[in-house]
Amino acid sequence: MKNKIIIFILTAVLLVSILAINIYADSVADAVENTVNDAMVQVKEVVNRVIFPIIDAILAILLFVKIATAYMDYRKKGQFEFAPIAILLASLIFSLTCPLYIWQILG
Repeated sequence: MKNKIIIFILTAVLLVSILAINIYADSVADAVENTVNDAMVQVKEVVNRVIFPIIDAILAILLFVKIATAYMDYRKKGQFEFAPIAILLASLIFSLTCPLYIWQILG
């Protein structure tokens, strides 16, 4: 009789501890999710205001330098290469318009 009571108590304690872990895990998951959501707003702000303008400036400088070197090559050799300029221009357009849609893709 005592063995049955002890087994019953141990089983009850085990079940309570398992259920308590699940409740605690849900609250931890909610806390982590809320933290990630709050941080995502700050990350978007920094990326939109700092990272994308830096990338745009670098690509614009590279584009103008490539146009100048292509013009110098044209004057020297008589042929003009459009492919590198087109690639840099397409990259610049992509990076300029990227903040409009990148967060819908990633989010």
